[in-house]
Amino acid sequence: MLLIGGILYGFYEYTGMGDSSTSSSSYLNDVNRQHSESAFSGSPSEERDFLPQSSSSNQVVHHRHYSLAYNEKYEIPEWVAYRLTSESLKAKNVPRAKKFKEDPDVDGRSAKHSDYTRSGYTRGHMAPAGDMAFNTEAMKETFYMSNMAPQIRPFNNGIWKELEEQVRDWAYDDKSLYVISGPLMDGIDESIGKNKVGVPKSFYKVLLDMEGRDKKGIAFVIPHARLDKRLQDYAVPIDEVEKITGIDFFASLTDDQEEERLESSININKWEFDNKRYRLRVEKWNKQ
Repeated sequence: MLLIGGILYGFYEYTGMGDSSTSSSSYLNDVNRQHSESAFSGSPSEERDFLPQSSSSNQVVHHRHYSLAYNEKYEIPEWVAYRLTSESLKAKNVPRAKKFKEDPDVDGRSAKHSDYTRSGYTRGHMAPAGDMAFNTEAMKETFYMSNMAPQIRPFNNGIWKELEEQVRDWAYDDKSLYVISGPLMDGIDESIGKNKVGVPKSFYKVLLDMEGRDKKGIAFVIPHARLDKRLQDYAVPIDEVEKITGIDFFASLTDDQEEERLESSININKWEFDNKRYRLRVEKWNKQ
C-alpha cells in the first residue's frame, strides 16, 4: 500500500492533479493534528537539533514542519531538513495542495511561480508533498517556492521521484529518518525567470537512521539528467556531500566518534532498494 500511495503522490507531484476537497470529520482532523504535533512539538525551530551547520550567509527559515536555508543569489534552497516518521506516513493522506506560493518568511521574497512558467523546467520539491501528506498545513508548506528548484521532467518524475518513494519506504520500516535535501550550488551557469532562478547541475539527499542499535547513514549525489542507472550507483558517504557542499550534517545529533562511523562510509547492504520501482522508472517514468 505504501508503494501505491507513493506512486500516486509522485504522479500528482508531476501532473498537478489532486482532490481539492477537505475532510469534514472532526475526528480525522484531530488525528491529523496529533500526527502534526508528533513531527515537531513546540515552536517551529524547537528540538531541531538535526539541522545542518553551514558557514554560508544564507537565511535559515523555520516552518512548522521543516526548516530550510535559502540562497538569495540563486533563489533556491541550499538545504531543506525535516524528520520523517512512520507514524506520519500511516496517517490518512490529506488532499494535495494545488497552488505554489511565495514564501512569506523569506527576507526579500522568494522565487515566484511564474519564474518557472514555460521555462522547460518543473518545480522540483526538496521536501516532497508525499512526505507531508499527514497534515493540511504541512502539505501547504511544501508548496512554498522556497522549497523548489528547477528540475527537468525526466529527473523530477524519474530518479528523484524514485528516491523520494524509497525514502518513505525506509522511514516506514525503520520508524523514522532524518532527511536533508538540496541542490548543489557549484557550477550553476543557467537561470530562468525574472528572478533568475539558478538551474542546478546535481542534487543531493542525506539520510540518517538513529533508531535502535543499527544506526546508519547514507547519502546520494545525483546528476540533473534523465538517468537509467540504479539509485545504488549514486550512493555516497555523508562525508562526501559535506566535502562538496561545505555543510556539516547532523553535528549536534552525535558525538565525534559516532559521527565518524556514520558519515565516513556506507554499508549498502543495510539499505534495501525496490527493484520493481527501479524498473518502473526506467521503463515508464523516464519516458513521460
